[in-house]
Amino acid sequence: MPAPLPHAPDAPLPTDGALPADALAGLGERPLAIYVHVPFCATRCGYCDFNTYTAQELPGGVNRGSYAASAIAELGLARQVLGASAPQVQTVFFGGGTPTLLPAADLAAILRAIDERFGLAPGAEVTTEANPESVTPQTFETLRAAGFTRVSLGMQSAVPHVLKTLDRTHTPGRPAAAVAQARAAGFEHVSLDLIYGTPGESDDDWRASVDAALAAAPDHVSAYALTVEPGTRMHARVRRGELPLPDEDQLADRYAIADEALSAAGLQWYEISNWAASDDARCAHNLNYWRGADWWGVGPGAHSHVGGVRWWNVLHPSAYATALSERRSPAAGREQLDAETRRFERVMLETRLREGLDAELLREDGLAAARRAVLDGLADPAALAAGRVRLTRRGRLLADALVRDLVD
Repeated sequence: MPAPLPHAPDAPLPTDGALPADALAGLGERPLAIYVHVPFCATRCGYCDFNTYTAQELPGGVNRGSYAASAIAELGLARQVLGASAPQVQTVFFGGGTPTLLPAADLAAILRAIDERFGLAPGAEVTTEANPESVTPQTFETLRAAGFTRVSLGMQSAVPHVLKTLDRTHTPGRPAAAVAQARAAGFEHVSLDLIYGTPGESDDDWRASVDAALAAAPDHVSAYALTVEPGTRMHARVRRGELPLPDEDQLADRYAIADEALSAAGLQWYEISNWAASDDARCAHNLNYWRGADWWGVGPGAHSHVGGVRWWNVLHPSAYATALSERRSPAAGREQLDAETRRFERVMLETRLREGLDAELLREDGLAAARRAVLDGLADPAALAAGRVRLTRRGRLLADALVRDLVD
């Protein structure tokens, strides 16, 4: 799921998780998605600042074996809060952490609970992330039989020294083998996730990773620039001078390398960091985020959004499980978004999409910025003439700065 925006709690937190009537009024007008956060990892990667825990970091009484029951309890709360007007679920995404560290039967049980409480819409997309080392042919077979339709494998790189810097534990050839196993189990849609800009990575290293990903024949590839977050082990190593970071020009070159290679292989960009072989291969769940749908986030630290109200759960698995065992909402804070914030978020997210941003969302200064973007080669002139702001490749590289101008 996309990184949440900075937030400040400005709304009360009812213990039963109840939402304001105006937030519930539009249920069904937008797609409903469910995100399930599984906060467990076998080891902690040096660059990761997600809400995850290894076995050594969890106290007694908190374990993977009890997690499915807690997640299912939160789904019961979600059904109660959203009420009878809640639509069927269009997309489900299991993320983490490493969801496939749970037994496949537990993931299947959570999915079954979603279907029992809300109903899965016909053709619903159901995705799980997976570490290539945490899955077997039997894992894929169990998940496919349970109704999962899509797998997203964390490949990150195909180069041993890059994987070592990232603290990734899989061997370079393992992601390709996992793709083949997923295909054999009946998964039509398989994605590989890549990271570029790792300290010490060269352009040739990055080309080798992209080529290896394409050789595995996924129908979707995500490629993200490495962000070194404060508080991570990698950030400490960078501050000590042990690891160098690539500059912005090098990151731009890596993005261009990926875009050229993926496009040549028939994968078309549909969001700045995502390429798909067809419309069906796009990640519908993430498109729901980018298009402002409603979603309920299950799990420690998970974020939710319904009708302009956003909330986030307590971070620690122990606090999360305790709240649900006491029949309390596990929410830690929430905010109600005003109209201007919602407009800003639409501009920020929809500008990232290939379909582009509806220019009607822009004020006079924003429209002027869009026209300048066309003159500067950052936006497509034909699209703007048709009422949409659609980025060129150069515009994609400068999207963050461009968004700041568009929202004026």
